Amino acid sequence: MTAGIPAHPPLHLVDASLYVFRAWHSMPDEVHDTDGWPINAVHGFARFLLELLERERPRHIVIAFDDALDSCFRNTLYPAYKANRPPAPDTLKRQFAYCRALCMVLGLNTLGHAEYEADDLIGSALQQGRALGHRGVIVSADKDLSQLLQPGDQQWDFARGMRWGPDGVHARHGVHAGQIADYLALSGDSVDNIPGVPGVGARTAAALLAHFGTLDAVLERTDEIPFLRLRGAARVAERLRAHREEALLYRQLATIACDAPLGDAVAPFPRGRAEPDALHAFCEAMDFGPLTRRRLHEAANLPFTPVTETRP
Repeated sequence: MTAGIPAHPPLHLVDASLYVFRAWHSMPDEVHDTDGWPINAVHGFARFLLELLERERPRHIVIAFDDALDSCFRNTLYPAYKANRPPAPDTLKRQFAYCRALCMVLGLNTLGHAEYEADDLIGSALQQGRALGHRGVIVSADKDLSQLLQPGDQQWDFARGMRWGPDGVHARHGVHAGQIADYLALSGDSVDNIPGVPGVGARTAAALLAHFGTLDAVLERTDEIPFLRLRGAARVAERLRAHREEALLYRQLATIACDAPLGDAVAPFPRGRAEPDALHAFCEAMDFGPLTRRRLHEAANLPFTPVTETRP
């Protein structure tokens, strides 16, 4: 064990919406609930969740959902935030509710808030867990979440089977974990519709932060930029002066809020007990087959009685 790294079990923090979307796009739309609504994303998310629980056997875990699709505090600061994303269809919104219900009946801490995104909930839960000696394992491929990594933490791209700590952020993005928000403010983030400073791409942003350290220093020392070995350095300096206030706003948008309210969830977020009757009812409603039912019961440490009929 490395000195300074807590020996407590890790706190797993799952970016649920990412995996619901992946399941929705990858699973065929062939299975429906009793009302005729598609539940392909629920089946795919259940597989992901089972693999995670079986592989890691987490003792402390939170599952964060994005409720703030168009009501996030960032939309007040910048109405165009994420405006490039089409609204989720009703068939997907319904499945999000089902996926959350699955997490709840399994006894997993489930987070959502109308004004804060899943990233903010993850950051807030991690900060609270870290204060109690738990390192974090962030289950997501989202580069924004890399800004949360500190020594002992990991980020895990579950689909690709890749993990990295704070030292791995630089190899992936050319900046350190603590510079991610500054980096996105300069270079922009098309996923979240953050424009960035015109003419400052990823390489230029990384070079500026390597030299100056922070966005604040970049903006305070623009007179030095023309003397750097940067392509079009003089023009970059001009654009930074012209777009100073926008850059500061973009950093505010890109910075994960670590003071979001977490409802009834209490650090260090231990796994709770599953609800046997609710789990059985959920499996019936989702038409889960016997293998999935057995795995769910085993993951929840519940006895399992096989169904008599054959299911796919």
